Formats: sequence, C-alpha cells, structure tokens
Amino acid sequence: MISMRALRASAVAAIAIFATTPAFAESLRDALANAYANNPQIASALLSVKMSAEDIAARRAGKMPTIAASADLNSSWTVSGAPGTSLQSSSIGLSYSQTLFDNLTTDAQIESARAYSVVAKEGLRSAEQNVLLSAASAYLDVVTNTKLVQLRAENVKFLQAQVQSSNDRLDIGEGTRIEVSQADASLASAIASYKSAIAALQNSQGSYERWIGRKPQNLSLEYSFNGLLPGSIDQAQTSAESFHPDILSAKAQLRAAQAESEAASRAFGPTLKLIGSIGGRFSSPGTGTYESTGTGSVGLNLSVPLYAGGALGASARKANLGQIRSEIDALTVRDQIRAAVITAWSTLQNAGAQIDAAQSAIRANELVLNGVIEERNVGQSTTLDVLDARATLTTAQEGLIGAQTTRIAAGFSLLAASGRLSARELGLPVQIKNADGYLRNVEDVWQELRSVAD
Repeated sequence: MISMRALRASAVAAIAIFATTPAFAESLRDALANAYANNPQIASALLSVKMSAEDIAARRAGKMPTIAASADLNSSWTVSGAPGTSLQSSSIGLSYSQTLFDNLTTDAQIESARAYSVVAKEGLRSAEQNVLLSAASAYLDVVTNTKLVQLRAENVKFLQAQVQSSNDRLDIGEGTRIEVSQADASLASAIASYKSAIAALQNSQGSYERWIGRKPQNLSLEYSFNGLLPGSIDQAQTSAESFHPDILSAKAQLRAAQAESEAASRAFGPTLKLIGSIGGRFSSPGTGTYESTGTGSVGLNLSVPLYAGGALGASARKANLGQIRSEIDALTVRDQIRAAVITAWSTLQNAGAQIDAAQSAIRANELVLNGVIEERNVGQSTTLDVLDARATLTTAQEGLIGAQTTRIAAGFSLLAASGRLSARELGLPVQIKNADGYLRNVEDVWQELRSVAD
C-alpha cells in the first residue's frame, strides 16, 4: 500500500511540474485564426466547392458544340511478281455536333449542378463553423483544466498543512488520532482529484494540438464577442433561418432534387442534334501523280424515346421520391437548428446566473473557513469541521471556473447556432477561404478552346 508520505511527495513533484508557465501567451482569437488557417477539414471542404463548380461546367457542355479534328496517314503496297505497287494516302477532317433541343433536360441538369454547388459552399461554411467551435472548445477546456489543476494543487497544500497541524495537536495532547486520520483521508482524496485534473488537462492539451495545430501556452480566459451575440432568442432564431449553413444547404439540396425530378421527367421528350463534317483525302499511287477529294456533310438528327425497358420511368419515380425526402430532411434540419439555438441561449443565460451564485458562495465560504479554523484553534470546532468547510469552498471555486468557461463556450455555440460563427464575423486576422475566383473561371465556357489554342 502506498504511504501518505509517498502520496505527498508525488503531489509536490507534480505541482512543481505544472507550475511552470511559458513566456509566450496565446489569446483565443489567435488560436482561432491558426485553426482556421491550417485545419484540413476546411481545406477539404474548399476543394469540394471547386469540384462542384466543375460539375456545372460539365453540365453546361451539353448545350455547347463539340468540335473535333482528325488526321490519317496510310501507306500500302502490293507485291505480285515484279515490279510491285505502292499507295500513299492521307486525310484530314473536322467534325461538328451540337444539341439544339433536348426538351430542356440539360437546363434542368445545369440547375441541379448549380444547386449542388451551393450545397458545397454551405458545406464549407459549416466546416468553418465546426472547426472554430471545436477549436474554441479545446481552448476553453485547456483553460478550465489548467485552473482546476492549480486550484486542486492549492487544496493539496492546504490539506498537507492540516495534516501537519493535526499531528502537532496530537503531539501536544490537544488532538486525537481520529482527527489525524480524517486529515490524511481528505489529503489522499485531494491528491487523487489533483491527479485526475492533471490527466484531464493532458487530454485537453492533446485536443488543443489537434484543432489549433500547436501546443497550448499561457492561455487566457479573456474574450469579448464585441456585440456579435444576438440580443434575444427571437433574433437568434431569425438569424439562424437566414444564415445557418445547414439550413441553407438543406434548401439548396431541395432545389437540386426539384431540378433532378424535372430532368428525369423531361427525358421522355425528343432530342434534336445538328451534325456536320468536312474533310479532304490525298493519295499518290507512286507514279508522281496525286489525287485529292473533298467531302462535307451537314444534317439534323431527331430522336424520340419510345421504350427503354422501364429505365426512364424508374428514374422519374426515384427523382420524385428524392424530392420528397429532401423536403422532409429540410424540416428536420430546421427543427434541429431551432433546438440548438434554444439550448445555446438558455445555457448562456444560466451561466451568468451560475457565475454570480458561485462568486457569492466563494466569498461566504472563505469567511466560514477562516472562522472555523479560528474556532478549531480554540477548541470550539474540530478538524473535520475545517475539512468540510474547505471542501465546500473548493466546490464553489470549481463551480466558478466551470461557469466562466461555460459562458464563453455558450456564446460560441449561440453564434454557431445563429449561423454567424465565421472568421469574417469574428474579425480573425486571416485570408478568407472561398472559391469565388475559381467559380468565375469555370463559368468561362470557351476557356477550354483558348487553352488548346495557347
């Protein structure tokens, strides 16, 4: 069994290790900026936006002409006795094909691609919110656990002094072995709580490195939202309806499903294509003469689907079901966001009340503890009374730490639920990531032709 002396020694060593404070201080704002700039989830979401833009270009190609050039060079010979014969020939050609009318199927497909591009853009905003919220949570967890480690270290020191005082009182005949045992038991429990706080701090430091990208150093609980928080729950709900990326994404998904349903129904209609070609053939029979011929054609092709084995009907029914599901999903997302707003708002309001209550409790329990110690010194209270008073004070102090960090965390949660948690809204010193420039380049339908010419 581990002795009390060993427990005290290990506690002192641990306190010494965690008492060191780095010189560099990192504010919550700086940590959020670093998380935004380097998080791979945001980078991945940005690539998804660019990929969705390429889907728009691919769908728009259905309305544009397809032009291709071809060239052939052949040489043939025949040997049947002597002399033999040879023939060289070459040809070049240019083909043209364009869909003139497809019952507006391509237009519906383009609309679907545009809607999915909006889904991807809102996915980028959602990833940004999640990363910033997780980074803020990781930051606050480190601050909370650091303060708990410090508080519980102070508690260990206090109880070590109580153990020594109990032994001293026992030596002079003013105390009892029961009091010494009670003090030892309280110290052992305090050391266990202290080590638990250290473990929690180490876990939160690992989470901090994951989201922020570097080790935490001398963090601070000071942060101001600078008027970003909504003034009422109604304002928060209104903001969420207008700006929350998940709600906007759900609306865009519904828009895409409607376009897909439209495209599936229009696939039953006719398709008219313009097809043309021009070319030339040059040949030499090997006698010093050349022959050349030119060819050209232009025509219209009309096709109307009559029977496709049930594939067209299945596609239309599936698209209709997808539209209905998107409507249901949009309602589900809306209800989830409304609940998140209510939870964040109530947590924020409750945290303020908890801070006031904890501060009042700390002031009162400090007076109680000092009074009980004085009474114990004159024999009017026992060591157990002192230990109980200290435990009550420690509980109130830990409650204050939790309430302070909960209030800031609830503020970030409320911003996220309102759809306003972003690097731009927070004024972070970073370059905002978006794919607007990429989208403009993709909208240039003739860029591919210019690239070939260059």
